Amino acid sequence: MLDFVSTRRGILKTGGVLVVTFALAAKPYSTLARNKAPKTVASDEVDGFLSIDADGHITVYSGKVDLGTGLRTALTQIAAEELNVPIDRVRLIQGDTALTPDEGVTAASLSIQKGGMQIRQAAATARKALAEIAAKRFGVPTTELRIEDGIIEGNGMSVSYAGLIGDGTFSLKIDNNAPTKNPATYKVVGKSLARLDIPEKATGRFSFMHDFRVAGMLHGRVVRPLAIGASLESVDESSVSDVPGLLKVVRKGNFLGVVATTEWGAIQAARKLKATWSNWEGLPDRARLWDYVRATPIKSDVATSNSGDSAKALSDAPKRISATYDFAIQTHGSIGPSCAVVEIDDGKITCWSASQATHSLRRQLAAMMDVPLDDVHCLYIEGSGCYGRNGHEDAAGDAALLSRAMGGRPVRVQWMRADEHGWDPKGPPTLANLRAGVDAEGRITAWESDFFVPQDGFGPVPLIAATLAAGAPPAPITTPYRADSPNMMASNSAIPYNFPNIRTVAHLLAETPFRWSWVRSPGRLQNTFANECFVDELAAFIGADPLELRLSHLKDPRGAELLRRLGTLARWETRLSPRSAAQSDVMVGRGISYAKDLPSPTYVGAVAEIEVDRRSGDIRVQRFFVVHDCGQIINPDGVKNQIEGNIIQTVSRALKEEILFDRSAVTSLHWATYPILTFPEVPDVIIELVDRPTEQPSGAGEAAAAVVPSAISNAVFDAIGVRLRSVPFTPAKVLAAIEGADQ
Repeated sequence: MLDFVSTRRGILKTGGVLVVTFALAAKPYSTLARNKAPKTVASDEVDGFLSIDADGHITVYSGKVDLGTGLRTALTQIAAEELNVPIDRVRLIQGDTALTPDEGVTAASLSIQKGGMQIRQAAATARKALAEIAAKRFGVPTTELRIEDGIIEGNGMSVSYAGLIGDGTFSLKIDNNAPTKNPATYKVVGKSLARLDIPEKATGRFSFMHDFRVAGMLHGRVVRPLAIGASLESVDESSVSDVPGLLKVVRKGNFLGVVATTEWGAIQAARKLKATWSNWEGLPDRARLWDYVRATPIKSDVATSNSGDSAKALSDAPKRISATYDFAIQTHGSIGPSCAVVEIDDGKITCWSASQATHSLRRQLAAMMDVPLDDVHCLYIEGSGCYGRNGHEDAAGDAALLSRAMGGRPVRVQWMRADEHGWDPKGPPTLANLRAGVDAEGRITAWESDFFVPQDGFGPVPLIAATLAAGAPPAPITTPYRADSPNMMASNSAIPYNFPNIRTVAHLLAETPFRWSWVRSPGRLQNTFANECFVDELAAFIGADPLELRLSHLKDPRGAELLRRLGTLARWETRLSPRSAAQSDVMVGRGISYAKDLPSPTYVGAVAEIEVDRRSGDIRVQRFFVVHDCGQIINPDGVKNQIEGNIIQTVSRALKEEILFDRSAVTSLHWATYPILTFPEVPDVIIELVDRPTEQPSGAGEAAAAVVPSAISNAVFDAIGVRLRSVPFTPAKVLAAIEGADQ
């Protein structure tokens, strides 16, 4: 039964309607920012996740946010299916700290697996409770009810959801035992419904964060230090006295910014403002980056797998093979730089941001601004895709300090390209050493690996504004580690294959050169690259076909089925690699890679087809074949969107992306020095989905990325017989590998 208070129970018994305690709007950010009415955001209550209006519309509240991945459509499908209502009767509010539960960061491919399933269970609980009330009213058991389009029928009578609870609250805990619908009866889930956001995006009517405006809004820009750890020594405000519309130069510690009535005025003032900064050269020598990583103190070790006696087996093996792999520091490369608006009204802070973690950002702003948490309200507005923690939160921190300096007036901060490339958190450098032993009969007897990755607690990344405003140079960048947090950077370091003796260890480093955060598929991408390349090296070492070697050591039936499907899809020819000695300047090759991607878990395998120009060192990825198993599929077209996006973005990261820096700062501040994949370079992507309707859904947001670099590297070996063990695979590295092989 619904746990309504007595007055509400009485109203329900008479068929009345409860009085709503909150308001809804088509554009949530336009009105809800100033909505003072309370609404529970408890993640264990039905009201935390959904409400039903008097007109029968369902509003779903999600702490997970759509980053352009189609999540809004999928979550709407889940709710519509479980409540038996048309999808056009469901609307989603996401990432509003006053209205949505705190479900953590939108990350780790957990938005459907965790967030979607919370919505499903809340909807199942609501449907069960409403059915029980209707059954009592109709005088029949719930098994004799029929629910369709939000109407409950039984015993010749009917009542709508709205008629039972319209504009009311459930006041009911989520029942984890409430039965969810049988997948065999699904009408919405599992169907490729059109994305809800595309019509407005395709016609230019969609409001991105960069389009957002509020009345009386001012424009701010931050003047960045010339070096990451530099101190501000002096400012000449007279240098900008002639800038039209300039209202104020803001200085707090090492934080320096300007506020103007127009964006162009803010840009001009930031460019012209004369400031003196101290020298700082605290970054490592880029040419000796991997020496720096090896010398970094290890905070702790995590054995991600340990079976048998790998040390003895390796020592006893008559044949041994080893290799070292590294993965460069990368930036998010968001094509639209970060943006935020902050307003402070009577001490209450309202922040509009494209943050993937609005609840976390709320806590950070409260701490930075030294105000009670209840006085901060953050709202999500979709921005340029970032797939990780880029500069969105930092732009919000900038805007908060500038708004306070302007007496609380709303201030918009739009980052520039140099801000984004130079100051967003970076994907950290990672290093892996792998070793294997082979007996006299060519059987693999031992596998050992050491991964050098940052210590990761998956917590909030320090805000630049807070660090600069403190007035002290930053200490070495450490991670916000908690002992009970998952070590995301150690994910996929364990291998999915069965060898007699295995030990895989992640060495968690105490610091990293730059303030860092997760970039799409953190840890999983880097670690799978090393593992799957080394499996390929082993196949060549013992004279085995790369696909057959994997299948012969894979005991997981879902994984084995996926690899067999991949072989069929890609028309894999069983043979040794490389295919032949180089016979022409341009050679073609195929490479395979597989992962059981954690923490999803999602199974994914890929075959890359590439061309290598031996004269220039250029790699052209022509096509990718992908087989993908993420359990129950909510929207097949949406999953394909995700896979295609993963492949394209990660081909770019594998072939091109690497930040440049000197001892003071990032120097790759524009696209010429940090190139990304162009449209003519995009490969064809051929996809086969494995749908398992009776399984729980897992993630599709990152799994396919994990297998891309290794598939390309293995394909290069197949084409020209050289190994690429360092991401990105630039032409210079390819030529160096060819030259080394020729000597």
